[in-house]
Amino acid sequence: MRDKDIRSLLTMEEAIKAVEDAFREKNLGRVQMPLKSYLFYEKYNGDHRFMPAYLEKLDIAGVKIVNTHPENRRKYGLPTVAGIIVLADPKTGVILSILEATWITAVKTAAASAVATKYLAREDSEVLGLVGAGLQAVAHLEALSHIMEVKEVRVWSRTRETLENFVKQMAMRYPKVNFVTTNVVRNAVEGCDVVATLTPSRQPIISGDWVKPGTHINAMGADAPGKQELDPAILKTAKIVVDDLEHCSYSGEINVPLTQGVISKKDIYGEIGEIILGQKPGRIRPDEVTVFASTGIAIQDIAVAEVVYREAVRLGLGVKIEL
Repeated sequence: MRDKDIRSLLTMEEAIKAVEDAFREKNLGRVQMPLKSYLFYEKYNGDHRFMPAYLEKLDIAGVKIVNTHPENRRKYGLPTVAGIIVLADPKTGVILSILEATWITAVKTAAASAVATKYLAREDSEVLGLVGAGLQAVAHLEALSHIMEVKEVRVWSRTRETLENFVKQMAMRYPKVNFVTTNVVRNAVEGCDVVATLTPSRQPIISGDWVKPGTHINAMGADAPGKQELDPAILKTAKIVVDDLEHCSYSGEINVPLTQGVISKKDIYGEIGEIILGQKPGRIRPDEVTVFASTGIAIQDIAVAEVVYREAVRLGLGVKIEL
């Protein structure tokens, strides 16, 4: 199923619910999700990752095959992230659907940020900082608008064209929001209530002294070993919540600080599923700095893809092929 068809079949509300349910199911022990595996193409600054999962409650299984090539757009005019999701019937093993993964990947990532923001951000949060202005920023603004009353968005991008395109599109879609653009990362972080970091950086780009008390950070860019966006000093004092401890320790925001011994696994407060289930409280004080470190896990993709597949079947959409 093509990406443009998927966009017409999937709402952000459905994606947020699907991702929250998937996190809940994970911490109830009702999913299978082996550690994602990678092929690294160092000479091309890219990789492929393979992400399988089975969700017992939905009775759906699948695997996502997705790449990350940060230089694709500049060098070749191609998307930096692309891939497919294959859904299978656990009962028979039959392949049910092959879906383009671009929009599902963007939406499931933003939905995870929305879920974390729901449980970890201050209820009076109004100012959103976006570090990155690509497709993830578009999806994040939509997702977070369902959770917080966004009155101002401060956004940074390394390229002026991307920044201007983002604001031009979003200003029409969100006419009541004040958009502030900047070519300095600090200005997209300092003074914000909620910050989403959405870059492929391999070195910290967010300094600890920019983060005011009470800030919630969704650290979403680190999705492979060696990637990091936050000054480790932030993690030393923040309440750190992860999507999955095993995955995030290997390839999420905490992977480099853990390897370097700056933090230990004892410094990780818990998984978001534990907070959803009420096993641990989320935000306790208004002055806490909270960090959701999400590397992105397969149950998110498969749960959201299942929503799309179910709706496509209901409406009789898609192209039927014989395998």
